[in-house]
Amino acid sequence: MISLDHVNFGYDGASTLCDLTVQLALGSFHFLTGPSGSGKTTLLKQLYLEHRPVSGRIELFGTDPARLDDRGLIRMRRRIGVVFQEFRLLDHLSLRDNVALSLRVAGADLAARAGDVEELISWVGLGSRAGARPPELSAGEKQRAAIARAVVNDPELIIADEPTGNVDPQMGARILRLLTELNGLGKTVVIATHDLGLIRAAKVAVEARVLRLAEGRLMQGAVAL
Repeated sequence: MISLDHVNFGYDGASTLCDLTVQLALGSFHFLTGPSGSGKTTLLKQLYLEHRPVSGRIELFGTDPARLDDRGLIRMRRRIGVVFQEFRLLDHLSLRDNVALSLRVAGADLAARAGDVEELISWVGLGSRAGARPPELSAGEKQRAAIARAVVNDPELIIADEPTGNVDPQMGARILRLLTELNGLGKTVVIATHDLGLIRAAKVAVEARVLRLAEGRLMQGAVAL
């Protein structure tokens, strides 16, 4: 489903990803770990098409994004749901409208999809908070709202950047449970995290592969858990 072949990327002449080659199977669950500055977020940006490699090749869903025109890239991005560490919710919109925003951008019939939005909000445990705006929400509530927004278009690939970095362990476990449920529905999940406790917990629930980055390179060997 996802293939990186000798991918290199850098900023201002400094390499942040170095000769990365890896394949992620359809429906798999992956953790991406490594110290700060190792290239985790940069790699995620390659996967959700914010950046393109300086050299090497990426293939998503059997297609090289570099061969797509703007319309094709838009269609491909709709197959990817992203959960950002900083949430990226719009403060002037209600939680409900934030979740529905991806549908609006995609040109969907919001009236016809209203039931789907409400169902998703209830699934993440925020049914009673649907009318609240982000400044009224806790960090855990914002993160769960961000998950609902990421999956409202039924993406095949879900990417989460430190999804438990701003919440307590109990809420972290709840967020992990949502992500493992999505994987159980056949979604491919990639999570960047420093949290080895999160990885330990996930490996009880799903068959999770751990990818380690160090100085932009993919390391071999097991993570000490």
